[in-house]
Parts: sequence; C-alpha cells; structure tokens
Amino acid sequence: MRDFVSVEGLEVLAVIGIFEWEQEITQPLIIDLKMAWDNRPAAKSGAIEDALDYDAVRKAATSWISAKPWGLIEEVAEMLAARIMEEFSVTELEVRVAKPTAVAAAKTVAVTIFRKREE
Repeated sequence: MRDFVSVEGLEVLAVIGIFEWEQEITQPLIIDLKMAWDNRPAAKSGAIEDALDYDAVRKAATSWISAKPWGLIEEVAEMLAARIMEEFSVTELEVRVAKPTAVAAAKTVAVTIFRKREE
C-alpha cells in the first residue's frame, strides 16, 4: 500500500529545550506527519469511520505535546510516532518536528523519523 494521510505545518506551542530558561517559556514546534493509511474504504463509503481522522490526530498530537515539558525535539518525534501508531492503528509513518527558535541564524532545525510497526 502506498496511500498516505498527511498533516503539514501543525504549529504547537510547547515548553521545550535543554536550557533552564527554555523550561520557563513556550516555543513553537512545527509538526509534519505522513501516515500510511489505506484510503480505499473511505473513498468507497464516504464515511469518516473508514478514514484516518486527521483532525482527531491533530487534536491528540497537540494535547500530547502540550501536556508536559520536553527537553529534545527527538523525544517529541518518538512520542508522536509511538502514540499515533498505537491510538490510530497507523502501521507506518514519518514524523518531522521542527523548532524554528532553536538556532538564530537558521530558519529552523528539525528531526525526521520513520517508524514502521514491527510484525
């Protein structure tokens, strides 16, 4: 299967960073998700129950990230991958977490991970 559902450019305010001062403020993270999903059943039925509800994924990801302070964007990426696979039955996905405020001379820094459910 090569179908995907994507959420691109999701901005979430988070307490994130390894420096003490970063744990006292919120900073934006930009999240991109590319999730493997068989879109044929939803295309045939027209029912949200057969689709990967991307708004539910957005709400969940925002809630998970906002729930606690983080140190590294790598932690956020791994958490998102594991939780989305578990709670939304996604078998494989690509997660990109960008932190635009990390390096003043750069537009953004980011990590991208690909995870696949082990059979």
